[in-house]
Amino acid sequence: MSETHQVLVERRGRLDKVLAAALPELSRARIQALILDGQVTVRGEPRKASFKAVAGDVVLVEVPEIAQTELVPQNLGVEILFQDADVVVVNKPAGMVVHPSKGHRAGTLVNALLFAVGDLAGIGGEHRPGIVHRLDKGTSGVMVAAKNDLAHRALKEQFSAHTIERRYHALVLGVPDLDGGRIESELGRHPRERLRQASLPEGEGRYARTDWYLRERLDRCALVECQLHTGRTHQVRVHMSEQGWPILGDPVYRDRQTAPIAVRELLAEVDHQLLHARVLGFDHPRTGQPLRFEREPPADFQRVLEGLRLL
Repeated sequence: MSETHQVLVERRGRLDKVLAAALPELSRARIQALILDGQVTVRGEPRKASFKAVAGDVVLVEVPEIAQTELVPQNLGVEILFQDADVVVVNKPAGMVVHPSKGHRAGTLVNALLFAVGDLAGIGGEHRPGIVHRLDKGTSGVMVAAKNDLAHRALKEQFSAHTIERRYHALVLGVPDLDGGRIESELGRHPRERLRQASLPEGEGRYARTDWYLRERLDRCALVECQLHTGRTHQVRVHMSEQGWPILGDPVYRDRQTAPIAVRELLAEVDHQLLHARVLGFDHPRTGQPLRFEREPPADFQRVLEGLRLL
């Protein structure tokens, strides 16, 4: 069912900005789309986003019923850690793509959430969850998605401001000499291999920072914790690899044949990097309450870890 919002303008300003301030449940992009569709009128006339509304103007905003997505809901058994009217927090399994794409129209986290979450208010007028960050297909761990435009916008702002707590656990080949450190570089697409990211010369990539901590020394391997202060594509995988500690099982940044035979045997049934987003902390997008979620790594990660402890 469509909704009608009536807004009394209190101060002169651009129409889209006035409405964004008066209707926080709608994103500015959503408001601009409604204006383009002729769903916003001032003094009975449709207006452009740049129209200067003045104090005393009455603005009517017609919000159509949420359009149904073409994506198919699927019961994929994803573990939900928390949800309320604004957000849903899940523990994504390794092997699951987050968002549908040309090669992955099904079996994604979005398909799973469309099935598992019954009260999606929609993002941008479409019945779908709002994905604000991603994990690589082969990376497991804690993720948050938004159920409405307000939550989507607020979470995106936190990610952009780098105020989100993100801690990953990884099993790496090699044992660091130090107990921890900081890695800073500019990341971007590898100049010759398009499937890879790499640290680039200054000014050619995007700033990335990873703080790492040695959690356990193992036989020719280690368990490390990585705290992300930015969220670049493949950030942990690149930073660990470039330090000489590639993540075990990584199909892109590690040559499996470089591992000792005993380690390769432990990885025989592993087809993805042993990287797990263990901790996710953020402020609730509506209440501001700090929220923090933690999940242990999955069974295959634990099995390899235990095997390494026995070598």
